[in-house]
Amino acid sequence: MSFYKFIFFLVLLSFIGLSSVQADNTEASDKSDDDEFSVMNTLSAHNLHNIKDERWNIYSQATYISSVKDAFPAAYTNLNGTPNSLTPTAERSFTATATFYLGLKAWQGGEFYVAPEMISELPLSGLRGLAGAIQNFELQKNGSENATWYLPRALYRQTIALGGTSVQMQSGAMQLGGSTTSRRFVFTGGNFSILDIFDKNTYAANLRQQFFNMAFMTNAAYDFAADARGYTTGFAGEIYFDDWAFRFARIAGPMDPNQLPVNFDLLNFYGDQIELEHQHLLYGQPGAVRLLGYRNRENMGSWTDAIAAFKSDPNMNATTCTGFSYGSGNSGAPDLCWARKPNIKMGIGINMEQKVTEDFGLFFRGMYSDGKTEVYSYTSSDRSLSFGAQIKGLRWGRVKDSVGIGYAESWISKDHIAYLNRGGIDGFIGDGKINYRSEKVMDIYYQFHAFQSTWLSLDYQYIANPAYNADRGPVDIYGGRVHFEF
Repeated sequence: MSFYKFIFFLVLLSFIGLSSVQADNTEASDKSDDDEFSVMNTLSAHNLHNIKDERWNIYSQATYISSVKDAFPAAYTNLNGTPNSLTPTAERSFTATATFYLGLKAWQGGEFYVAPEMISELPLSGLRGLAGAIQNFELQKNGSENATWYLPRALYRQTIALGGTSVQMQSGAMQLGGSTTSRRFVFTGGNFSILDIFDKNTYAANLRQQFFNMAFMTNAAYDFAADARGYTTGFAGEIYFDDWAFRFARIAGPMDPNQLPVNFDLLNFYGDQIELEHQHLLYGQPGAVRLLGYRNRENMGSWTDAIAAFKSDPNMNATTCTGFSYGSGNSGAPDLCWARKPNIKMGIGINMEQKVTEDFGLFFRGMYSDGKTEVYSYTSSDRSLSFGAQIKGLRWGRVKDSVGIGYAESWISKDHIAYLNRGGIDGFIGDGKINYRSEKVMDIYYQFHAFQSTWLSLDYQYIANPAYNADRGPVDIYGGRVHFEF
């Protein structure tokens, strides 16, 4: 164990100990954060707003994440002019985000939402060299240290009640408080993240309060259509029937892989997804199982086509492309830009969660994508799994604290390996050659409820075989997070 790792764990243990000493003067119960400060709660407390039947609401959040990467061993870096290796020297990374969520009820069941957001960021190694285990889920392609404002969410939602039992929807960000029914149809259209609707998980999804690593936000192999920030334009439908839910959506991907401009030609280029969910009780504790499938049609290159083009004409290499490319300087390597055409990419996955006791829950995700074509919107993974646990702080008197431990692993297809071994790169990885092994990450965090509406977190990540390359790594990353909700 390195000196820095030893110091980090001393601080983490002290942090947990401090949280035990400073226990809330409340009974140990799994209470929610409904008593946290917000404009809505304050107005409701003074009878100026009906939080149970809202005509409008406003919420906000701010999150700052800082990460430090230790120096690590590497047999080679950016071999033969490839630009996508994780730098083996020590580095620091950060993200700062702020979001405002505004909701308005226009008519019965009809709601409008907008959520302007700001980000400032500094990624590790220019956001290169990690595949399914990018250490900070907030990081975006094409970001900068200068604060950038944008409008990722501007949508219309219509809910049509179809009977069943009454359900109370809690007031929150992108959700107006009010009553609906257990059987209903919900339509969403506009700008949003598909993860607002699909592949949710109680213990590994809201990474502003949970794990830091992107491998736990969704399936790493879920190449969901989205721009470089992770947002899209399109529509989704949800059918709820008591304990069951069925979802479908068609959304837009980027014009070029992992870039900001979106292709609005939804008849020819799109991302389709479906999800079937069942919620259940197991020994009296709630859980859920979700099956997810996606099918993208995008202007993307296949690994084998890129290799075949280079073999047929070595001038069709990584340095001669006149279209969109990732800027590789390796003239002896194939490049995806010579192979892009309308192609299909598909994947299927499972998502499970189970509450075991009042303060302990488990999660599991796994996905298999076909691995024939390049990453277009998300990570470089072709297959992935993740699992872990979250423990709330009931037993040490900190009902709003939590501890999480998660493990994730991802793989790439044999065609993807062959392309990388020839010196090719994709949107995130490519060291010039590859000694293939699966990429693995262990993520451990402690979240401390410092005071009303404020959480502090410490995080440690151990990443083995970064970019699927056993010739490099392992990598130790230490993180801290400050999160506010109002």
